Amino acid sequence: MAAACGGALGRIGLQFLRTRGGIAGPVSSLVPRVPLQGAGRSYGTGGGSGFRSKWFWTLPGRRVSGRVLGCAFLLGGAGLGLYQTVKFCFHNQFAQQMAPQSDTGDLRLTLYQYKTCPFCSKVRAFLDYHGLPYDIVEVNPVMRKEIQFSQYRKVPILLADDGETLQLNDSSVISSAIKTYMISKDKNLKQILSYYPEMKYKDEKGKEVTEYSNKYWVMLGEQEVEEHYPSKESMKEEVKWRRWVDDWLVHLISPNVYRTPTEALASFDYIVREGKFGSFEGFCAKYLGAAAMFIISKRLKSRHELQSDVRQDLYKAVNDWVTAIGKKRQFMGGTRPNLADLAVYGVLRVMEGLQAFDDMMAHTSVQPWYERMERATEQHQGKH
Repeated sequence: MAAACGGALGRIGLQFLRTRGGIAGPVSSLVPRVPLQGAGRSYGTGGGSGFRSKWFWTLPGRRVSGRVLGCAFLLGGAGLGLYQTVKFCFHNQFAQQMAPQSDTGDLRLTLYQYKTCPFCSKVRAFLDYHGLPYDIVEVNPVMRKEIQFSQYRKVPILLADDGETLQLNDSSVISSAIKTYMISKDKNLKQILSYYPEMKYKDEKGKEVTEYSNKYWVMLGEQEVEEHYPSKESMKEEVKWRRWVDDWLVHLISPNVYRTPTEALASFDYIVREGKFGSFEGFCAKYLGAAAMFIISKRLKSRHELQSDVRQDLYKAVNDWVTAIGKKRQFMGGTRPNLADLAVYGVLRVMEGLQAFDDMMAHTSVQPWYERMERATEQHQGKH
């Protein structure tokens, strides 16, 4: 979402920074990315793949500083993440003091992520709910130097070390594999990962795509299924809605967050007000960045065949989810969230602090479930 848009803005910004003279004109090439490193121990945190596009920007008759425009675009790409970053820092500090010890023995986890990526937020929701400590490495969406060790170039990536360091890719694989590891008594993590084999193929555009078999399934024996699921039908229901999150719900976020110029501008207000900008630098960061995000949202709207008012798609999706839970269950998992609950919650919470989130709460019936999920995650209620 924001990280994908930030990557595109970052490439444009770096082009400006490397252009001598700073005359705004066509931007027709993508330049190398710049690393931004950072890691922290985390337990309770809020928050895909990149969307690439080529743009041409012109400011007729105006000569401006290349570094000014470059900084504007680079900083602009982080607009949506500002609210989540502030929330992340406070939650991180509090959770380090309050979190319980891990249930996974000596398993040490390191999550490579973008803060505002819905897929990364899904993984954090899973880890936080189960009270599993993990280190965070924030990946710069421009350079992605932090994951240069990996041939898999998307986030999230989870490194799990139980004496041997293993790399887990894809948010759904991560949740399924770690959940299987937590339940299974006779399997190590390496054995479990073999149940999710990697498949590579080329799509209709000739681009190589990496997928994983069984990624929505927790791989358990018959007795383990009986102990952890009310019925086999409930397990199938969990798989169905986890797939729905990845195939549909996640694609509604960006078009809604950047639905209008006003909403796009709102994502950049904070950085301009709090940062040390001159009037022109602030103007570029706020207005040019918001314009770029607004354009991207329209492209995504067309790609996923959304309605003219994309809010209606969001409202319907969220209400469909609440209807599926029904009035007799607190969560889809019953009295406790299951992996589908955690996936939906992880995706929706990246909108917190934005107009789209407020509208969703006002025009759907999701709020009671969402608040229960928030408490369950922050209190690590999935900790055995």
